[in-house]
Amino acid sequence: MTVLLSEDRGAVRVLRMNRPRKHNALNTELTAALLDAMLAADADESVRAVVLAGEGPSFCAGADITEFADLTPDNQAAVLHRAELTARTQALPQQLRKPIVSVVWGAALGGGAGLAIGCDMMVVTADVRFGYPELRHSIVPAIVMTGLQRQIGRKLAFEMISHGRLLDSAELVGIGLANRLVDREQALDEGVEIATRWAAAAPMAMAATKDLFYRVADLPVDQAMRAGRDVNAIMRGFRG
Repeated sequence: MTVLLSEDRGAVRVLRMNRPRKHNALNTELTAALLDAMLAADADESVRAVVLAGEGPSFCAGADITEFADLTPDNQAAVLHRAELTARTQALPQQLRKPIVSVVWGAALGGGAGLAIGCDMMVVTADVRFGYPELRHSIVPAIVMTGLQRQIGRKLAFEMISHGRLLDSAELVGIGLANRLVDREQALDEGVEIATRWAAAAPMAMAATKDLFYRVADLPVDQAMRAGRDVNAIMRGFRG
């Protein structure tokens, strides 16, 4: 079975994680497929925006813990490879030139939650369960912690990772992590509609907008303004 489905709807590429019986848990095969598919979408000039969703009852239940038996100190190379693969995949959505929206229902836990909020926008349904329960299983939510802490308040973030508190759809919308709350039957179409609006923009302008958006987030105000000034001048030079 193909662990990742890819479909083009015009200039929008829809990627769907396809391990429904495992709630799309992230084993090495699926994680690598996600990384490769996002890079391929970014390199394909016919693709202008991306939608990330999951097949079956959940978006993604996080890491596939059945692989952990092989990730031991005696297998150091495998441990390091998996950590690097996971870190690259989690960071990639915001590094893409193309905008990407997640469509999230059911479980979005651990690495699945990280992927969901790592996208530029997020659509959720009423049945979503979002959180980081790793510590309950004596696992540290190490790689996903950076994205969580940067997107919500520290007190709530610490409660989520230390107590395993799960957020529902209303809370996700209320704190600004989710952009839309829609019925399950409409969720994927809503994600495609968001992506289609992105696809209507000039690719160079969209790529510059996304790059600058994330770049200025971590800069002091004066440096951020200078970065904005430079991009403004460059982009005006490309307008006809």
